[in-house]
Amino acid sequence: MNILVINAGSSSLKYQLVDVNTNKVRARGLCERVGGKDSFHKHGIDDNEVVHEQPLVDHVAAMRVVLECLTEGSDAVLSSLSEISAIGHRIVHGGEYFKKSEMITDEVIAKIDELAELAPLHNKAALSGIYACRELMPDTPMVAVFDTAFFQSLPPKAYMYPIPYEYYEKYGIRKYGFHGTSHRYLSERAAAILDEPLTDLRLITCHLGNGCSISAIDHGEPIDTSMGFTPLDGLMMGTRSGSIDPAIVPFLMEHEGLTTEDVNDILNKRSGLLGVSGVSNDLRSVRDASNAGNERAILAYEMYSSIVKKYIGQYLALMAGTDAIVLSAGVGENCQKMRRMIFSGWQPMGIILDQEKNKQRGFERIISHEKSRVPIIVIPTDEEYMIARDTYDIIKANSQIVPVGPVRSVL
Repeated sequence: MNILVINAGSSSLKYQLVDVNTNKVRARGLCERVGGKDSFHKHGIDDNEVVHEQPLVDHVAAMRVVLECLTEGSDAVLSSLSEISAIGHRIVHGGEYFKKSEMITDEVIAKIDELAELAPLHNKAALSGIYACRELMPDTPMVAVFDTAFFQSLPPKAYMYPIPYEYYEKYGIRKYGFHGTSHRYLSERAAAILDEPLTDLRLITCHLGNGCSISAIDHGEPIDTSMGFTPLDGLMMGTRSGSIDPAIVPFLMEHEGLTTEDVNDILNKRSGLLGVSGVSNDLRSVRDASNAGNERAILAYEMYSSIVKKYIGQYLALMAGTDAIVLSAGVGENCQKMRRMIFSGWQPMGIILDQEKNKQRGFERIISHEKSRVPIIVIPTDEEYMIARDTYDIIKANSQIVPVGPVRSVL
């Protein structure tokens, strides 16, 4: 059974076709620079990937190209669009309205649009993907999978901010959390690797990529997470500052003559690794510069690892320990130097990295030393699989598709 997973950005459209019966990715690709000059489409798996430069005036045009690639030409994996049973859309912000994934209806679309105020770039882009699919595949059921839904069970003491309560009532200002689909996947996979029920475990899951977040998951339920009202909060990231003293904002506005839009741009697009190092938002480039002796790059690298350590420490205290620490995404999965820096000095707490295992890459693995009391696990995240699984479950529950064979579990 084929589920098409769509992750639409403001100028991009990422997709993956998943057979949920076998958990096999049949096709994947990316439309980039949608609506701009030099737009291109990348399609294929691993060594079979092909890049085509072609005009993509909007998301409808991009979606049309995607569907043509899936059904036409030598690389086609489908004989017709009727073989796509449903479409799952990643939606960044579901606010307090959506506590789980939902069938897309006019009412759901209206709520996603209403919540665009909290995530203007992300939610508006997702709506473009939904509208494009509606136009080109009007009879195919669609499901919205929300990044924030996983964290709707956070306790009030974790999601409320210590500001006047009226701003929560008027504007919904609270911690929402993001990367929830990834953290949910990581917690389920960690339980499977440890061969323990998720409901018996305390886990710290670390999604460390260009965007970064860490979550404390206690007996299957998230009890805190680093991202907040927006994805700007928490850890130092590629271009995002993460948590800073709020008084810095009015100070900069006054002394630099900045508008709120200017400050928003600085904190979201010009800070983090890029802002401190002056080299790049990509940790690999910052690592290379630091190895070459660039002092700002060294500082950025040290700041990044130190802040990750602080959050892990917070969540160790919050849960009075942990049964595993999980690392994922581009940095967490691939950067052995950063992992080494993050876990240096933890030996007195019984958390010991195995230096040889840490050099491995490309697959699920436990990289802690055999003497470590706490397993350190690297798990490549798979948000697309979770979106496909949620989509299947909801469509099946609504009796819009007839299941063919068992659907593989993440466990």
